[in-house]
Amino acid sequence: MVWHALRGPHDTLAEGVGSATRYRSSIAPFAALPDDMSNGAWSDLGALVGPGNMAVLFRDRVDAPEGWGEVDRLPTLQMLATNVDAELVENAQVLGPADVDEMIDLVARTEPGPFARDTITLGTYVGVRDGGRLIAMAGERVRTESHTEISAICTDPDHRGRGLAGMLTRHMVALIRDRRQVPFLHVLLDNVSALTLYRSLGFVERRETVVSIVTAPA
Repeated sequence: MVWHALRGPHDTLAEGVGSATRYRSSIAPFAALPDDMSNGAWSDLGALVGPGNMAVLFRDRVDAPEGWGEVDRLPTLQMLATNVDAELVENAQVLGPADVDEMIDLVARTEPGPFARDTITLGTYVGVRDGGRLIAMAGERVRTESHTEISAICTDPDHRGRGLAGMLTRHMVALIRDRRQVPFLHVLLDNVSALTLYRSLGFVERRETVVSIVTAPA
């Protein structure tokens, strides 16, 4: 998915060397290689990220060449919004550049995944406020010609139990379907609470994948 995003709708957000590509570091840490994953492609990725620096790959399997280090390997489930009842939410506010500081603060409190200052350029983000304070949000991340990933789904710990995450997720599903695209998301296999929520909303399992965090040869 990342490869097709960076070579498709998100090509203006990408940088590359040879056959390796990635999002600009101010946007997201994700990189991609062609399916053959040849040593030449790995050399291109090393040149792209720089000696000793990190790359994050979504693959079924990653066997990095000698000299590369593996920081972590996170089993992940990709899920499609096949049976989700989409519904736009009246009090969901579109978030923009002026909201980034609050978004980063919410992410720091809830840890839904990587979120940088320019992550908002990946797509639409919406949030809910309480007393003027941002307490929940969700948005778009990887986007191909046919699919869009829902990401950054998070709720302030003091406001959980109100159904805000599910509400905003259904809102995002509605927005993506309006573009005639398929909404999907990724969830770590050990994140039981998130898996339970997404299954209850009507997401169905598509396949297992791995988030591999690797470092280039020094």
